[in-house]
Amino acid sequence: MTLGSPPSAPAGLLFDLDGTLVDSRHDIADACNAALVSHGFAPRSFESIMSMVGDGARLLVMRAFGFAADDPRLDEMVASYNRLYLASSHARTALLPGVRDVLDVCAGAELPCGIVTNKQRDVTLAVLAALGIVPFFPAIHAGGDGALKPDPGGVLEVAARLGVSAADAWMIGDGPQDIAAGRAAGCFTVGVPGIAERERLVASEPDLLCESMVELAAVLRGALASRAKARRV
Repeated sequence: MTLGSPPSAPAGLLFDLDGTLVDSRHDIADACNAALVSHGFAPRSFESIMSMVGDGARLLVMRAFGFAADDPRLDEMVASYNRLYLASSHARTALLPGVRDVLDVCAGAELPCGIVTNKQRDVTLAVLAALGIVPFFPAIHAGGDGALKPDPGGVLEVAARLGVSAADAWMIGDGPQDIAAGRAAGCFTVGVPGIAERERLVASEPDLLCESMVELAAVLRGALASRAKARRV
């Protein structure tokens, strides 16, 4: 059930990627375990790896390998993970239910969309291309492009590239880092449970909480219809 209420219809939408637009859990876990095994470490459970994602490849690898941030081996392990993940980044990754509907609503309303993700850029582009949704996102800020979420820099950059004010955009994500980045940038924030633990998402207090992208599509249609009606009056 949707909690909260949206303001006026957005001028643009900014999306997180993993757990928001796509279910990439198994490909991430497979690549992480492949990296662990290739360097002589024991693989981790799927649940364990999922508890480590959301803050970019470097922190995922650091947590999975149990390394300190200044461990001299970390760069090599991150490179291994990135190489293995890029090779199989869309083997089992798929659009989440309702995402295509949301994107179709945006296309019909000529509502610009962008992505702000902590996933490395080459993998991000490979996933979007494999799923056939590259044209929906003319502006992308990914890992390696600058500060990662919860820093608001990527949100502000993507909003500017879309030609919209962050204050008039919605930032949509499944994790607390998405909500924190959007809030710091001045966006209206929308939480949709995905990879991150639902409790952490709720605790981050998004302005609007939808239980799925299907619900978000309905909310977006309603907001756009209200704006169109107001313009006709």
